[in-house]
Amino acid sequence: MSDAPSRAQRLFVAQDLSEGAQVTLPPEQAHYLSNVIRLPIGGAVLLFNGRDGEWLAHRAEGMKREVRVMLERRLRDQTPPGAIDYAFAPLKHARLDYMVQKAVEMGVGRLSPVITRFTQVNRVNLDRMQANAVEASEQCGILSLPALDEPRPLDRWVADLSAERLLVFCDEDAPVADPVATLRDAPEGPVSLLIGPEGGFSAEERAMLRAHGRTVVLSLGPRILRADTAAVAALALVQAVRGDSRA
Repeated sequence: MSDAPSRAQRLFVAQDLSEGAQVTLPPEQAHYLSNVIRLPIGGAVLLFNGRDGEWLAHRAEGMKREVRVMLERRLRDQTPPGAIDYAFAPLKHARLDYMVQKAVEMGVGRLSPVITRFTQVNRVNLDRMQANAVEASEQCGILSLPALDEPRPLDRWVADLSAERLLVFCDEDAPVADPVATLRDAPEGPVSLLIGPEGGFSAEERAMLRAHGRTVVLSLGPRILRADTAAVAALALVQAVRGDSRA
């Protein structure tokens, strides 16, 4: 076969991938291939692990309830993680799921939950976030999963930012201005984008963020957006002006 099947299932696996290797899938993936989509012996599947690119594989004979696949060849070389880091105040489950999925689809390289004064959800299920990141990557042809940080207070996150990163934070109280021009005129460097909670940032937090050495305050227009909507809008802007969506 010279080309990958257009509708082959993509699966993220933890194992190393190489030509001729055999991979035994964990029970959940085995059940999905065998009982949900009923992939026959010899059927094609695409595997990736975030390190070795994307590989064409075919289902091999296995023991009862076992699903094994044989790797044939690499179809795509590994891509580097996205340059944009995304920090956010955690949301309730369904909206956080959505936010994580959309951030991964839009190519962020790191997900960082931060706890602010008005954050309404202080506990984060990192396993659930990882599962949502994997699902988005499988469905959207992404090869590099983002790094996932433990939650930390906002001031610690700011203190941990590397010197070359540009801190872009979206503030509903910022004067309405052209966000594209704001991003174009900002200093060079990789971007760390911050979206706050539904209640916005406190006055003390705004002052701390503005005092950071390389900060851009971004307006997303005259309307107040929900945090998950603001995430998509801001990531689209940053990717278009400062990320890998540039022409």
